[in-house]
Amino acid sequence: MVKETRISIHLSPSEKEEYIRFLKEYEYIFAWSYDDMTSVSTSIVAHKLPTNLMFLPVKQKLRNLKPDMSLKIKEEFTKQIKAKVLRVVEYPTWLANIVPVLKKYGKVRVCVDYRDLNRAIPKDDFPLPNIHILIENYAKQEL
Repeated sequence: MVKETRISIHLSPSEKEEYIRFLKEYEYIFAWSYDDMTSVSTSIVAHKLPTNLMFLPVKQKLRNLKPDMSLKIKEEFTKQIKAKVLRVVEYPTWLANIVPVLKKYGKVRVCVDYRDLNRAIPKDDFPLPNIHILIENYAKQEL
């Protein structure tokens, strides 16, 4: 299995070497696959959405997918279900379609079309900033 991560371009060569050494020394700490996250309690990561009762639940019409794409999606979901990241729900009140997105190197990212659900959720007055901007800003700071 390829274990890949990224290091900021703002580091000096000595800092970069130090980070690489540190990451290799403690690589067992990081979750490299869904199977590595079995000890995470669902009470910590379970989400509940405060939907507005004025909106009726929407079940989107099923989209047809290409057969080869369906196999890649099934493979991804099988991995997540085996690792207990996802669970099967028999009678959903909201049903959203899967939107496959091809990544570089032929991998598939499985996204979900939550536009209907997003309309039924109250807007957040304090949205979080883009995390990649925060990380890049902190990467320039002294350790």
